[in-house]
Parts: sequence; C-alpha cells; structure tokens
Amino acid sequence: MQSENRLFDDFVKMMNGAAGTIAGMGREAEAGIKDRAKDWIGGLDFVSREEFEAVKAMAVAARDEADALRARLDALEAKTKG
Repeated sequence: MQSENRLFDDFVKMMNGAAGTIAGMGREAEAGIKDRAKDWIGGLDFVSREEFEAVKAMAVAARDEADALRARLDALEAKTKG
C-alpha cells in the first residue's frame, strides 16, 4: 500500500513537472510569436495616430476650401450668364 502511494506520488510529481515544462514552452512560443509579429508590423510603413489625424484635418480643410471656391465660381458664372 505504501509503495503504491509512493509510486502514485512520484507519477503525480512527474506529471506536474511535465505540465510546468509544457506551460513554459507555451509561454516562450507565445512570446516568440509576439516578437515576430512586432518585428513584421514594425517593418511595415504604418503611420502614427497623430500623423493620421493631421493629414485627415488637412484633407477636411482642403475639401472645405474647394467647396468654397466652387461656390464662388458658380456665383461668378451665374453673374456672367445673367
């Protein structure tokens, strides 16, 4: 009886060790994948949020200016025709 418990205890210890090793391997694999993804994404030509917002604001201003110029042109054309 005592030897069976000891055998079982040794087996449980071995399984716990294996589970810990497998969990460690999983964490290392996850960290490696994250590092590779960061390197891959970092190599791409992405813009920061601030740069995006600045260009967006410039586009809105340009659109507003174009609309205003179009309205002025329409008014001038209406004047010359009338």
